[in-house]
Amino acid sequence: MKKIIIATTNQGKLREIKKILMDLPFTLLSLTDFENVPEVIEDKDTFIGNAEKKAAEIYNMFGLPVIADDSGLSVEQLNGRPGVYSARYAGENSSDELNNKKLISELKGLPSPHPAKFISVAVYYDGNNYISASGELIGEIILDPKGNNGFGYDPLFVPEGYSSTLAELSMEEKNSISHRAKAFNKLKEKLI
Repeated sequence: MKKIIIATTNQGKLREIKKILMDLPFTLLSLTDFENVPEVIEDKDTFIGNAEKKAAEIYNMFGLPVIADDSGLSVEQLNGRPGVYSARYAGENSSDELNNKKLISELKGLPSPHPAKFISVAVYYDGNNYISASGELIGEIILDPKGNNGFGYDPLFVPEGYSSTLAELSMEEKNSISHRAKAFNKLKEKLI
């Protein structure tokens, strides 16, 4: 069976992606299946640029097709920040908690609601071709974190039409609406 590397070590993200892609005729590996994988520096200024760079570098290391993604939060009142810097918003080697605290502090003095969207770009690379797809989830940021499911900014993000944060939804509910689910489902269609 053909092997594909999902270019992540994030267990939460990996579970989401594997659930979406599980019926494809591939063996899905992740970076945790390999030893001493150097971190790919995401230094591009777009989500697709970061995803393509990650896919190409991981492909060059292992010679197997790769699925990589980049995603982040875009907050309207912050002119699209944190954007491509979502994972390291509070600095290099930041944590979800520190990123969330920085976001809350930046929005505290601004009027509610705080419109935002999650953006995700997924890229497949086989050494010759890039295939990409993107997805968005519209919603708003709350300043009081709620819920223990999910990761990243999920405890602060209420999707449009919902009264719960992403971190309060079950994995099934989240996967049915998330930006990553939309991007990976579109990519899956292109790979079939």
